[in-house]
This record gives sequence, C-alpha cells and structure tokens, in this order.
Amino acid sequence: MPVKNRFAELLPEIIDWRRDFHAHPELMFDLPRTAGRVAGLLRGFGVDEVVEGIGRTGVVAVIRGRTDSRGRAIGLRADMDALPIEEETGLPHASTTPGKMHACGHDGHMAMLLGAAKYLAETRAFDGTAVLVFQPAEEGGGGGDEMVRDGLMERFGIDEIYGMHNWPGVPLGTFAIREGAVMAACDQFRITVTGRGGHAAKPHQAVDPVLVASQIVVALQTVASRLTDPLSPVVLSICTLRAGTGAYNVIPQTAELRGTLRTLDPDLRVAAEAQLRRIATLTAEAAGATAALDWMPGYPATVNAPEPTRAAIAVAQSVAGTVDTDFPPQMAAEDFSYMLNARPGAYIFVGNGDSAILHHPGYEFNDEAICFGASWYAGMIEARMPLA
Repeated sequence: MPVKNRFAELLPEIIDWRRDFHAHPELMFDLPRTAGRVAGLLRGFGVDEVVEGIGRTGVVAVIRGRTDSRGRAIGLRADMDALPIEEETGLPHASTTPGKMHACGHDGHMAMLLGAAKYLAETRAFDGTAVLVFQPAEEGGGGGDEMVRDGLMERFGIDEIYGMHNWPGVPLGTFAIREGAVMAACDQFRITVTGRGGHAAKPHQAVDPVLVASQIVVALQTVASRLTDPLSPVVLSICTLRAGTGAYNVIPQTAELRGTLRTLDPDLRVAAEAQLRRIATLTAEAAGATAALDWMPGYPATVNAPEPTRAAIAVAQSVAGTVDTDFPPQMAAEDFSYMLNARPGAYIFVGNGDSAILHHPGYEFNDEAICFGASWYAGMIEARMPLA
C-alpha cells in the first residue's frame, strides 16, 4: 500500500482545492464558504451522503464500501478553520482576507481528506462505511467537542476515528506518532490581584499589586520545577500582565495575570491547578493583598489508543516506509482529543519538511505532502475494513 498512483493523477486538482481554501480563510465556526465548498466537492464525488451543520458548521460525508458484512464504520477527521493572523508569505494564493490566514495547514488537511474521499468514492475497495468528518473551530473553539455533543459518533455509527496534522520539522515523506498521550491538555487561567492603590512616592501607604503579581509569576515557576515529577511534563506560562492606566506616579489598585497550564497526565492536571491556586492565594495574602483565580478548562490531552496506533503505524509504513514511532509528546493542544475520548483511534503527524513553524505569518503547507497524507487517510479505511 505505497503512495497511491491515483493521488499523483489527482494532485494538480487537490492542490487547486488547497490553494483556494488558503486564499479564502475563515475563522472558528463562521465557515460559510469553506464548509459550503467542502460539501459541494463531496457531492460532486458521488459520496452516498453529505450532512451539513453537525457541531454547528461541521460537514460529514458517508461512503459505503462494496460490502458491509460486519457493519463497521471508521471515521477520518480534518479541521477547516484558519487563524487571526496577517499573512506574510507573499505567495500568489495568499490570503485575500486581511487579518485571517491558514497558518496551521488546515487547508492542506481538508484537501488531503477530500482527495481521499474522491478516491474512496471511486474505488469502494473496503467492507464497511467510511465517515469523513470536516470539523470547524479547532483553533480555540472546541469544534471537536461540539460535533461529539451533537451526536457525531452515534448518528454515523463510528467505531474508530483517526486524524492527521502536518508537522514542520518532520521530514517530507515521513510520518511521526506515538502511543498514549501525543498532545497536551491546555487550560487557561486569569489571576486578579487586588491591593491598595496609592502615590508612587508613598508605597508604604499602599499595597502594590504589581509587586505582588510579579512575586506570583516567579513563585508559579515552582509548579513545574519543584512540585511535579521531572518525568511528567508540565508547562506553565504567564503570557499577560496588566496593571495601571499608564500613569508614571500611581500605584494601581489591581493587576491581572493571564496564562496557560499544559499537561499530559490527567491527575497532574488536577494537582497542578490546585497548586497554582494555592500559590497565588497565599503569596498575595503574605503581602496583604488578595488573589482571585478564574480557571477556564480547555482541551483534554490527545491520547492514542494502543491497537489503533499500531494500525496507523502499519499504514504509514506502507505509504512512506519511514515512521517515527516514538515521537516526543507535543505540549500544544488539539481538540481531536474529544473525539478520541468518545471512540478509540489515533492521531498522526505527516511531515511538512523544513517550513516555517505552525501559527507563523510565513508558514505554508507543503503541497508535496498531499499524496502521502491522502494515501494514509484512504489506507486506514482499506486496512481497518478490508474486503473479505
């Protein structure tokens, strides 16, 4: 099951789809053109069913194999949304919408899964049902969760589900994957420190929330460095500190910290939140201030099930030959995790080569990865539901 010749024949067409998506990026759930284009292409391929509006603006296609003796259904997922980034590639197909860009390669993911859809609708060389899931709002909106809550798995009878993401730095023509946690849970938090405002010349008459917030920032670093097992990854980042109104001589009343906590282990996720809350509260109390923490749970960890991971590796090896099966866990988050919590499956990375990193204004999906990714998508259907 090497790279399928049909995808080499389809490559110019698939590239055209990809670059059209790239030139017309849309955000979160607001995907009228993107979802409409996906649905229109799928209908043109002659798939058996196209359902729109799953998880608000998701699209699902159903392709039935030549036989269905075992009644199995395998899901394949691609994400559709772009990012609020101003593109700086200067390419002919660059974004035509100011402030929006496909800087994570979701344009490529859609194109590869659409290529697989066209191939599978033509060949139907499998025993069962292929369910192709085009998901909105991966970039912070939890579209995967929305689709699961909307009955994706039950409505389409999905037994297993698989996803793929391009990855800069992984060589072109190769894949990377690991069993277990492959991407992190990511939670957001906001800490509001309240002190007592005053004149900059009389700090002893005030309780400076900027100083207290700074002490909290430093103290929170112990969550990762001293309060967790060094072999259990945790990343705590303070990304915003806001205080005051711009005056040079006024100690403000409040300061605000915002950041993220990223973990792979669910027990550590709970423990780290509790420790973060304790450090913030007690550090502020020691200085005569108060700290209120608002916790905003985000995506859970993306965890690959053992047997589906082995299946994903086998198909990737047949397509590319080279598969890194011990790829380090990535501390970025991914809402395919909700789908893997609902059904067993696996998430794999396809090499994007030596490109700019994801979420960078100079990033570009590598069209040379298309045949590898589309072959893997189609190969998973044929391998997991082979003809009798």
